[in-house]
Amino acid sequence: MSTAAGPAAGVPAMRTVGCLLFDGVRAFDYAVIGEVWANRAGRPGVPAFDLRVCGPAGARVRLGGGLERLPDHGLAALAGCDLVLVPGVEDPAAARAPEILDALRAVHARGVPIASLCAGAFVLAEAGLLDGRRATTHWALAPELARRHPAVEVDPEVLFTGDGELWTSAGVAAGIDLCLHLVRSAHGQQAAATIARAMVTAPFRAGGQAQFIPSPVPGAALADDPLGAVRATVLGALGVPWTVGRLAKLATMSERSFARHFTAATGIPPLRWLLEQRVLAAQRLLEETDLPVDEIATRCGFGSAVSLRPAFVRRIGVAPRDYRRTFRGRDAG
Repeated sequence: MSTAAGPAAGVPAMRTVGCLLFDGVRAFDYAVIGEVWANRAGRPGVPAFDLRVCGPAGARVRLGGGLERLPDHGLAALAGCDLVLVPGVEDPAAARAPEILDALRAVHARGVPIASLCAGAFVLAEAGLLDGRRATTHWALAPELARRHPAVEVDPEVLFTGDGELWTSAGVAAGIDLCLHLVRSAHGQQAAATIARAMVTAPFRAGGQAQFIPSPVPGAALADDPLGAVRATVLGALGVPWTVGRLAKLATMSERSFARHFTAATGIPPLRWLLEQRVLAAQRLLEETDLPVDEIATRCGFGSAVSLRPAFVRRIGVAPRDYRRTFRGRDAG
C-alpha cells in the first residue's frame, strides 16, 4: 500500500469533496478539512474545490466541544463527490447510526475514495470497509481498533496509509498530512505547498514516517545542528551517490550513531529518507520542467530513467512519464 506522497493509482482529480458529519465528530478534524479543501481566494495554483458538508437530512449535528453545525447537504450528495472525508470522533466506541454506515458503504461501492482522520478509522471499520486492509489511527487508540475489528491490519506506527480506495491517518497533525497528500496526489506539489503555506504547516511528511519520535527534532540553529546541516547538504546535492558512511562523515559521527540519531530525529532511517526526497524532487521536476526523464533521474540520484521508474511507481503509483502526462492534463483542465 502506498504511504508516500504523490498520486496513488486510481485517485481521481478530487474537485468535489464531501465531508461527512454526524453526532460526535471532532471539531478539530472538521476544521482541518475546511482549511484544506474549502474554496478560498488567493491560493495560486490551487483548483476551485467544491466542499460539500454532508449529514443526515435536516438535522443539526453536535460536534465535540459543544459546537453544532447544520450540514449543507444530505447524505445522498456524497454519491456525487470525487472524495469523501470522515473526521475523527470523540468516542470511538460509540455505535454509528445505520444511515451513516450505509452511506459509506454505498460511496465505496461506487468507487469513490474515502479517507478518515484519526479515530474516523473506527467508523470505516464499523462499516466493514477496512476488513483485510492495512489501516492506522492515533497510536493510543490502535490497540482498541485492533481489538474491536480483528479483520483489520492495524499499523500504529505510520502517519497515514492507504491504497487509493481507502485512506486512514493517525491523530491531529497526521490528518493534515493526509489531506495535503491527497491534494498533492491529484493536483501536484504546488497546490499542496500553497495550502500548507497558508496553514503554516509542513508541506510534506511521508506517510510511512513514525507517529511518535522519541526525541524531539533539535531546536538549535542549523549551523549547530549537525543532522540538520546534513539534510540541507543532501537536499542541495541529491545527485551525489550518498551512503550512510558518507552521511555519517558529514555529521562527524560513527555510522551506527548517525543512523540512530537520524532516525530518532526524523522518524525514518537515513536511506529511506533519502529515497523519499529523491522521489519528491523527481516529482517536482516532472511537474515544473520539460527536462527529459533520464536527466531528471540523474539530477535526483537515480542514475537513469530505468532506475527511477520502480522507485517512483512504488511510492507514487504511476510511472514518471505517465505522471507527467496526467499532471499536465489535470493542470490544463
